[in-house]
Amino acid sequence: MTMTDTTANTAPLPAVPERHPRTGNPGPRSGSKVPARWRIAGWILLTTALTLLAVMLTMRSLLLNGTQTQAHQDITQELQEFRAFAAEGVDPTTAKPFTSIEKMLEIFLSRQSAAQGEVIVGTVGQRILYTPTGALSSQANGHDLPRDQALMDSIRTGDASSGIAHTSEGEMHWVRLPVVSGNETGHLIVGIYMAPREAQVAGTVLTIFFVSLGGLAVTAGIAWLVAGQILSPVREVRRVAEDISESDLTARVPVRGSDDISALAVTFNTMLDRIESAYRTQRAFVDDASHELRTPITVIRGHLELMEDNEADRARTLALVDDELARMGRIVSDLLLLAKVDRPGFAQPRRTDAATLLLDIEAKAQVLGPRGWPILEIAEGSISVDTQRMTQAVLQLATNACQYSPEESTVSLGSRFEGEGGARQFTIWVSDQGRGVEEEEAARIFGRFHRGQAAQDTERARPGAGLGLAIVRSIAEAHQGSAWVRSTQGSGATFGITVPSPIYDDDGDAGPGGNVTERLDEVKEHQQ
Repeated sequence: MTMTDTTANTAPLPAVPERHPRTGNPGPRSGSKVPARWRIAGWILLTTALTLLAVMLTMRSLLLNGTQTQAHQDITQELQEFRAFAAEGVDPTTAKPFTSIEKMLEIFLSRQSAAQGEVIVGTVGQRILYTPTGALSSQANGHDLPRDQALMDSIRTGDASSGIAHTSEGEMHWVRLPVVSGNETGHLIVGIYMAPREAQVAGTVLTIFFVSLGGLAVTAGIAWLVAGQILSPVREVRRVAEDISESDLTARVPVRGSDDISALAVTFNTMLDRIESAYRTQRAFVDDASHELRTPITVIRGHLELMEDNEADRARTLALVDDELARMGRIVSDLLLLAKVDRPGFAQPRRTDAATLLLDIEAKAQVLGPRGWPILEIAEGSISVDTQRMTQAVLQLATNACQYSPEESTVSLGSRFEGEGGARQFTIWVSDQGRGVEEEEAARIFGRFHRGQAAQDTERARPGAGLGLAIVRSIAEAHQGSAWVRSTQGSGATFGITVPSPIYDDDGDAGPGGNVTERLDEVKEHQQ
């Protein structure tokens, strides 16, 4: 019997990254452990160092080329001086023409003072002519050209009239000038040792090097400070992110200036605003739901626990439970609607006809209760609103007006345009003949779970959670408008919504609603 190793075909499970204990985000990934400030300063320092190195190498090359050029110019100058001296052909000591090349070279060499690293030698046959101040100045460099027989022979007898000789003290650039007088031939040899001049170049480069080191130190300090200044907003973002907790989302990053880092801070703050808004909406929904649903749940539980074992009590209890469950359903629906207010697309304005909108709302309001529903004012023209949301809000106002006004009373409707041009506004209102709203109560009546004094009247108490007017306000604000109330205690109240309404080029029919002209005529006849 054979056994199969099942582990051979089993793929290893991927490793689950560790997450932050508080935020739940994945733990740090592999990457550079060097702080960003050090990296920025390091790259600036490295770039500066490479630039200075390139400058030093370029400077050294230019200085060396300059020393060679200067050496050649010095050699050329010595040769030109000898040519001018030979052209005169007069011995300054006797004021007579030279009688020999040897004498000419002796007089010329005796009058020369060679610079450092320069050697001037004259040769006639095998004889080498020099003076202590001229030819022997090369001894200061550690090399004595007149006594270097091999090098002298190569220079005198070689085919080249110039060249570079390698001596014990480095390179020597030399030039040989032949001097001919009759059958007699001599040479003037001028040489320049490059080692002293190269040593001067090395000293200059070394000075530049130490100055560059000082510059690098200053650059490092400045880079450290600048990197700190640049990353300061990033550190603020990190600090704010660390300070944010599940219960506190109010921290924000200070915004200074208008550069890219400031734009990052603005974007981060905007993101926090959205998160905080969503969090507050969620928390408000949870708090409101828990607050409002607690009472019906308690009522249902209490009646179920006290329900007697008879058909009449069961029917009464089940009816109460059904009513409470319906109320819970309305509360949940209203809370879900309020939770969606801040989401994009809650209100989707479309161009529609203002008269059609009001007439449709009036037709739907007829079934809310036995009231008179006259239209006292009607706006004619095009507006941009979400007809469903606006209808929902006005019907909520009509429902409240019907609930808190006497039966057979009148609930009036109306709409109008206010203002001109870009400041024009559209207002739609509902007016009842109820007990009205007190001035202090009007300031908070559109808040969540606020039930007015009229709701305290046991004779006309309307079951609800006090979310209707909050929904009306939210719909108005979703249209960039506002909800309002005007009332005199004991003389009824007028609730309305005012939203911006730009003027369109043409005011034609928009949206369903039947023959608007005929319906407007009917309204006008009814008003007369």
